[in-house]
This record gives sequence, C-alpha cells and structure tokens, in this order.
Amino acid sequence: MKHVLAIDQGTTSTRAILFDEAMRAVASAQEEFPQHYPRSGWVEHDPGDIWGTTAAVAQGAIERGGVAHGDIVAIGITNQRETTLVWERDTGRTLGRAIVWQDRRTAAYCGELRAAGHEPMVTARTGLIIDPYFSATKLKWILDDHDGASARAARGELLFGTVDTYLIWRLTGGAVHVTDATNACRTMLYNIHEGRWDEEILRLLDIPAAMLPEVRDCAAEFGTSRPELFGHAIPILGVAGDQQAATCGQACFQPGMLKSTYGTGCFALLNTGPTPVTSRNRLLGTIAYQLDGQPTYALEGSIFIAGAVVQWLRDGLKIIRSAPESQTLAEAADPAQDVYLVPAFTGLGAPYWDPDCRGAIFGITRNTGAAELARAALESVAYQTRDLLEAMRGDWSDDGAGSVLRVDGGMVASDFAMQGIADIVGRPVDRPKVAETTALGAAWLAGMRAGLYPGPDEFARGWALDRRFEPQMDAGRREAKYAGWRDAVDRTLTRRPGA
Repeated sequence: MKHVLAIDQGTTSTRAILFDEAMRAVASAQEEFPQHYPRSGWVEHDPGDIWGTTAAVAQGAIERGGVAHGDIVAIGITNQRETTLVWERDTGRTLGRAIVWQDRRTAAYCGELRAAGHEPMVTARTGLIIDPYFSATKLKWILDDHDGASARAARGELLFGTVDTYLIWRLTGGAVHVTDATNACRTMLYNIHEGRWDEEILRLLDIPAAMLPEVRDCAAEFGTSRPELFGHAIPILGVAGDQQAATCGQACFQPGMLKSTYGTGCFALLNTGPTPVTSRNRLLGTIAYQLDGQPTYALEGSIFIAGAVVQWLRDGLKIIRSAPESQTLAEAADPAQDVYLVPAFTGLGAPYWDPDCRGAIFGITRNTGAAELARAALESVAYQTRDLLEAMRGDWSDDGAGSVLRVDGGMVASDFAMQGIADIVGRPVDRPKVAETTALGAAWLAGMRAGLYPGPDEFARGWALDRRFEPQMDAGRREAKYAGWRDAVDRTLTRRPGA
C-alpha cells in the first residue's frame, strides 16, 4: 500500500501524519518546541527547533506506521505562515532566530509606511494591509540588523524563506530554493494579480530580489528529500500555508464556501473564486490555492489569539492543568456575569489591525473567579469569529446569514466552544469527521500530484460531517452580548479601524 507523508509545521509544535491510499491517517508523531519572547511584542523561534522537530516527527510517523520507506510516494508540507528566516546559501547558518508571524517589532516602521501613503499601492498589489504580521517588514528588519546583509543578499549569498521554503531547503540538502503561491502571497512582497514578486515593493523596502525563492503551484515538483533522511529519496509534491491547506482539507472549492481554523490563532477563509475581491472592511485578499497555474482567491480574516488564550489560562494564570479543563471550568461560570476578555496579547488582527493595543478584561466584580475568566476566554474566540464574518458579509454579497461555517483545528474538540461560536455568529457550525484537515490538505495536494489521490471534485464528495452545531441562543441575548464585546474592544483599541 502506498502512503503520503504530511508535515505540519506549526507555531507551537510540529507533527507528521502518514496517510494511506484512502486518505486515512494511519500514524502520527508530534513534538512541541519553545517559544522565545526576548522583548515585549517580540516572538521568535530557534530554526534548529523547527528543523529538528520536523526531521524527528517525520521519522517517528514512518516508524509508528511500520511502512517500508519505498511505499511513501510523496511528501506534503504545510506550515505556519509569515514567519521569516534568512540563511547563508553556502553554510545554511541562519541570521538569528526566525521572526514569528505574531511578532510586532516592526509596528513603528509599518506606521511610517502608512503615514507616507504607501498602503493603497501595497494593498492593490498584494491584497494585504501594511502590518507587522506579514513577512516583508520582518525581512527588512533582519537585513538592517546585520551589517552588510543587504549587499550579501544582492550577491546571492543570503536566502529568504518562510518556513516551507526553509524546510524544503533542508530536506533537499540545499538543492532547491522554492515556495508556493499561498506562502508567497503572505509576504507582502507578492503581486497576487500578476503572480510574481513585486519590483516596486521590493524597491520600497530595499529587499534584493536575488534572495527570494521561486514560486510554484501548490501541487508541483518541489525537489526530493535527501535519501539518508528517510531511507530513500521522497519527492516533495505538495505545499500550502496552513490556512490554505485547511481550506483544501475542508474541500472549500466552490465560491462562497467558508472555513475557520482554530489553532494558536483563528483564520477564516472565504472562497471568492477566480477573481480577487478588494475588501472594504479591512480583510485580506489572498490566494486560497493555485493549481495548474490558476489561482483561486479568498477573503481572509486573521485573529492572532484563539487557542493561545487557553494556553494562557494554563501557563499564565495556571487555573487549568490541561486545555480540556477550560470547558469544564467555563460551564461552571455564573451566567449572570457578562465578563469580556479582549485577548490582544500581541495586538488585534482583522478587522481592527491595531498592533499596539494590549489585552484587557471588562465587567469583573467581586464575585468573578476562575470559571468566569475561562468562559470569557472561550467566548472571546466566538466574538472574534463574528467580527470576521460580519466583515465578510460586507464584502461578499453571496455570504448569507444562514450559510454554514466549516471548522477545524485543536479547539474544535470542545463542544462548548463550538456551540458558543454557533450561538454568537448565528449560523450552523460544521465539524468534520477528519479533524486534521490542515495535514489532510497538504497530503491531498501531494497525493494528487503523485496520482494517488483524486481531483478536487471527487475529493469534495468524500468530505464527512462529524457534528453540526445549530444556534441555540435567543437573538436578543446574542445581540446584547455582541454589543458588549464591541464596547470592550472599543475601549481597548489605540486607534480606530482604518486609521
């Protein structure tokens, strides 16, 4: 039996899942790795941890599956997006740690770019706003922070990559320097209309084009792994950023289909078809996937803190010992208390885009305790999801109030959290039987390219529902609670949306 190895390199852990010919997960391995916070608002990863955990879990999944190395026909890669690395072409040595997508160190520089009037041009070409979230200003920071780096990059001595590019480079022994369209479009350097790195933005940021990877389809030839890694050379045939991989794994191939992934952050993507949509509500225009040279576009809303707020309950407040305890604690909360937690630990993403605001709690009383804080933490994810869907409804006329939201990611295991989302957004929430949709999407892309898996239409027919959560909250109560959330956010923001 033939298999596909999916590598899912995430923000807090790396895992590998082995899928068989029927796209069933047969073995997996996962390792967490440290986060580094050298200053307030700074978030970094050690590139050695990224690569080391990737190699370890890939080998671990193969060993647990008991699969002969020759029976793995392809590798698919999905990854945390926007995280930025620069390394030496000859030695592979990185210039410092990777700067993680959550990092806000370039907020002031982004403000200068906006003040100088550059954002309309950047948005028109990339679909993105100017924000520290994206790779471009992180890359400029690295080049500026290392003497002579720009000159070395212009000579081709230094390479830039998001995590997918770095992993491919390591897997192939430095033979291939490539990325895919879904990762490229998150750098704020890629023209999503023309399908190329944008020369004007590169000049604006003084980034040498020589250090950028070649951009390919999501299902394409990305080189082969070094034979000594897994016993034989395996072709890398599928690559997509984590949210786009989840879009594929959720079979959201038709315009108007909507998915939301709840991991460290929350990311909702709405398929808008072959034509990009310019948002009027501070959402992002992006590439959902690209096959046979044809991009399919999406509107995306990005929430920086979703599952991470549960980690904060565990590691920061220490009021729970494990993530599942958050549901038990929240269910014990006093229903008469409306406590709002705005988890702006690293600023707020869409549709507010305020990198400078920080988290706040509103509505606490003498009787507020751990249970109320746990409920407020879980409810914050539902409120932020509604923020995104309200903005999407304003940009996309076909997104009716009754349309279904497909969900995935670690948080969907909580029935309490999923019912809470359905109640606050006022629409059905569908949880699939296959929970690992991000890894599945990467595996499907690679397996389809290898000829092992079917095309999009047949793959979509195999999508299966685990449970649908229907809204149960009274409409008046829903609107009152959401109004309280909006008031809490207004009190937290340092600048108004669009400012």
